[in-house]
Amino acid sequence: MEKFFKPSHNSFKNTFCVFIEMPIENITNLAVQYGSKSGSKYYYTEVGMYRLSNHWGRLANSKWRLEPMLLGTDSKFKLGFAAWQNFYTDNAVEKLYYLEVNLENNTANYQHKNNPYYNGKAILRTTFETTKRIKQVRNIMHLTSWAKHFENDNISYLREKITTELINSHKTLEQIKKELM
Repeated sequence: MEKFFKPSHNSFKNTFCVFIEMPIENITNLAVQYGSKSGSKYYYTEVGMYRLSNHWGRLANSKWRLEPMLLGTDSKFKLGFAAWQNFYTDNAVEKLYYLEVNLENNTANYQHKNNPYYNGKAILRTTFETTKRIKQVRNIMHLTSWAKHFENDNISYLREKITTELINSHKTLEQIKKELM
Protein backbone atom coordinates (compact mmCIF):
# COMPACT_ATOMS: atom_id res chain seq x y z
CA MET A 1 0.00 0.00 0.00
CA GLU A 2 1.26 3.47 -0.89
CA LYS A 3 2.14 5.78 1.99
CA PHE A 4 1.71 9.48 1.38
CA PHE A 5 0.23 12.59 2.90
CA LYS A 6 -3.53 12.36 2.83
CA PRO A 7 -4.94 15.77 3.64
CA SER A 8 -8.36 16.41 5.04
CA HIS A 9 -10.72 18.47 2.90
CA ASN A 10 -9.89 21.52 5.10
CA SER A 11 -6.09 21.19 4.70
CA PHE A 12 -5.95 23.68 1.87
CA LYS A 13 -7.89 26.56 3.38
CA ASN A 14 -6.10 29.87 2.98
CA THR A 15 -3.53 28.63 0.47
CA PHE A 16 -2.08 29.85 -2.80
CA CYS A 17 -0.92 27.39 -5.45
CA VAL A 18 -0.14 27.30 -9.16
CA PHE A 19 -1.15 24.05 -10.80
CA ILE A 20 0.29 22.93 -14.14
CA GLU A 21 -2.23 21.56 -16.63
CA MET A 22 -1.64 17.90 -17.44
CA PRO A 23 -3.10 15.39 -19.89
CA ILE A 24 -6.13 13.58 -18.46
CA GLU A 25 -4.31 10.26 -18.98
CA ASN A 26 -2.15 11.06 -15.94
CA ILE A 27 -4.95 9.98 -13.60
CA THR A 28 -6.01 6.84 -15.45
CA ASN A 29 -4.72 4.48 -12.73
CA LEU A 30 -5.42 6.74 -9.74
CA ALA A 31 -8.37 6.58 -7.37
CA VAL A 32 -10.31 9.69 -6.36
CA GLN A 33 -9.48 10.53 -2.73
CA TYR A 34 -11.90 13.43 -2.42
CA GLY A 35 -14.78 14.87 -4.42
CA SER A 36 -16.13 18.34 -3.68
CA LYS A 37 -19.76 19.42 -3.75
CA SER A 38 -18.95 21.55 -6.81
CA GLY A 39 -17.75 18.51 -8.78
CA SER A 40 -13.97 18.83 -8.46
CA LYS A 41 -12.06 15.59 -7.94
CA TYR A 42 -8.79 15.25 -6.05
CA TYR A 43 -6.13 12.58 -6.54
CA TYR A 44 -3.32 12.50 -3.97
CA THR A 45 0.08 11.03 -4.74
CA GLU A 46 3.34 10.81 -2.85
CA VAL A 47 4.72 13.94 -4.55
CA GLY A 48 1.61 16.08 -4.96
CA MET A 49 -2.01 16.41 -5.93
CA TYR A 50 -3.97 16.22 -9.16
CA ARG A 51 -7.17 18.25 -9.32
CA LEU A 52 -9.79 17.71 -12.02
CA SER A 53 -12.11 20.69 -12.16
CA ASN A 54 -14.08 23.05 -14.36
CA HIS A 55 -13.29 26.07 -12.15
CA TRP A 56 -9.97 27.62 -11.13
CA GLY A 57 -8.92 30.87 -9.47
CA ARG A 58 -10.46 31.89 -6.18
CA LEU A 59 -11.83 28.84 -4.40
CA ALA A 60 -13.56 29.59 -1.11
CA ASN A 61 -10.58 30.73 1.01
CA SER A 62 -7.84 29.80 -1.45
CA LYS A 63 -6.26 31.04 -4.67
CA TRP A 64 -5.46 28.18 -7.05
CA ARG A 65 -4.44 29.07 -10.59
CA LEU A 66 -4.05 26.70 -13.51
CA GLU A 67 -1.19 27.29 -15.96
CA PRO A 68 -2.46 25.90 -19.27
CA MET A 69 -0.61 23.45 -21.51
CA LEU A 70 0.92 24.93 -24.64
CA LEU A 71 -1.52 22.94 -26.74
CA GLY A 72 -4.68 23.57 -24.75
CA THR A 73 -7.64 21.27 -24.58
CA ASP A 74 -11.23 22.08 -25.47
CA SER A 75 -12.51 20.16 -22.47
CA LYS A 76 -14.49 22.08 -19.89
CA PHE A 77 -12.77 20.07 -17.15
CA LYS A 78 -9.01 20.60 -16.80
CA LEU A 79 -6.53 18.44 -14.93
CA GLY A 80 -3.88 20.26 -12.92
CA PHE A 81 -0.97 19.00 -10.86
CA ALA A 82 0.84 20.69 -7.98
CA ALA A 83 3.64 19.34 -5.81
CA TRP A 84 2.99 19.44 -2.07
CA GLN A 85 5.76 22.00 -1.52
CA ASN A 86 4.04 24.43 -3.91
CA PHE A 87 1.14 25.14 -1.56
CA TYR A 88 1.81 28.41 0.26
CA THR A 89 -0.10 30.10 3.07
CA ASP A 90 -2.41 32.96 2.15
CA ASN A 91 -4.04 35.75 4.11
CA ALA A 92 -5.32 39.26 3.43
CA VAL A 93 -2.99 41.04 5.87
CA GLU A 94 0.60 40.06 5.00
CA LYS A 95 2.54 41.27 1.98
CA LEU A 96 2.77 37.87 0.27
CA TYR A 97 2.46 38.60 -3.44
CA TYR A 98 4.51 40.06 -6.25
CA LEU A 99 3.73 40.61 -9.92
CA GLU A 100 5.48 39.07 -12.88
CA VAL A 101 5.02 40.09 -16.49
CA ASN A 102 5.83 38.37 -19.75
CA LEU A 103 5.86 41.15 -22.35
CA GLU A 104 6.35 38.71 -25.24
CA ASN A 105 3.19 36.77 -24.34
CA ASN A 106 1.43 39.91 -23.09
CA THR A 107 0.56 38.29 -19.73
CA ALA A 108 0.70 39.42 -16.12
CA ASN A 109 0.19 37.24 -13.06
CA TYR A 110 0.81 37.37 -9.36
CA GLN A 111 3.05 34.95 -7.52
CA HIS A 112 3.68 34.10 -3.87
CA LYS A 113 6.87 35.35 -2.23
CA ASN A 114 7.80 31.76 -1.28
CA ASN A 115 7.95 30.83 -4.95
CA PRO A 116 11.55 29.69 -5.55
CA TYR A 117 11.76 32.01 -8.58
CA TYR A 118 11.14 35.21 -6.60
CA ASN A 119 14.18 37.44 -7.19
CA GLY A 120 13.53 39.86 -4.34
CA LYS A 121 13.30 42.80 -6.74
CA ALA A 122 9.53 43.04 -7.26
CA ILE A 123 7.63 44.80 -4.47
CA LEU A 124 5.61 42.53 -2.17
CA ARG A 125 2.01 43.53 -1.63
CA THR A 126 -1.13 42.43 0.20
CA THR A 127 -3.90 40.67 -1.72
CA PHE A 128 -5.87 43.92 -2.05
CA GLU A 129 -2.84 45.92 -3.24
CA THR A 130 -1.88 43.13 -5.66
CA THR A 131 -5.37 43.01 -7.16
CA LYS A 132 -5.36 46.77 -7.74
CA ARG A 133 -1.84 46.80 -9.19
CA ILE A 134 -2.34 43.82 -11.52
CA LYS A 135 -5.43 45.48 -12.97
CA GLN A 136 -3.33 48.57 -13.77
CA VAL A 137 -0.58 46.46 -15.34
CA ARG A 138 -3.05 44.52 -17.50
CA ASN A 139 -4.71 47.75 -18.65
CA ILE A 140 -1.33 49.16 -19.70
CA MET A 141 -0.55 45.91 -21.53
CA HIS A 142 -3.86 45.50 -23.35
CA LEU A 143 -5.21 49.02 -23.92
CA THR A 144 -3.81 51.97 -25.86
CA SER A 145 -6.03 54.86 -24.72
CA TRP A 146 -3.57 55.70 -21.91
CA ALA A 147 -0.83 56.45 -24.50
CA LYS A 148 -2.61 59.31 -26.31
CA HIS A 149 -1.12 61.91 -23.93
CA PHE A 150 2.47 60.88 -24.62
CA GLU A 151 4.61 62.40 -27.33
CA ASN A 152 6.59 59.16 -27.63
CA ASP A 153 5.14 57.00 -30.40
CA ASN A 154 6.87 53.87 -29.16
CA ILE A 155 4.04 52.26 -27.17
CA SER A 156 6.08 49.08 -26.59
CA TYR A 157 8.82 51.10 -24.89
CA LEU A 158 6.28 52.98 -22.74
CA ARG A 159 4.50 49.73 -21.81
CA GLU A 160 7.74 48.16 -20.66
CA LYS A 161 8.79 51.24 -18.63
CA ILE A 162 5.40 51.66 -16.95
CA THR A 163 4.88 47.98 -16.12
CA THR A 164 8.42 47.69 -14.76
CA GLU A 165 7.81 50.67 -12.46
CA LEU A 166 4.41 49.33 -11.38
CA ILE A 167 6.03 46.03 -10.42
CA ASN A 168 9.25 47.27 -8.83
CA SER A 169 8.19 50.47 -7.06
CA HIS A 170 5.60 51.96 -4.74
CA LYS A 171 4.94 54.80 -7.18
CA THR A 172 1.38 55.38 -8.29
CA LEU A 173 0.46 54.99 -11.94
CA GLU A 174 -0.07 58.76 -12.13
CA GLN A 175 3.44 59.43 -10.76
CA ILE A 176 4.98 57.02 -13.28
CA LYS A 177 3.13 58.57 -16.23
CA LYS A 178 4.07 62.07 -15.11
CA GLU A 179 7.77 61.13 -14.93
CA LEU A 180 7.64 59.74 -18.49
CA MET A 181 5.96 62.78 -20.06
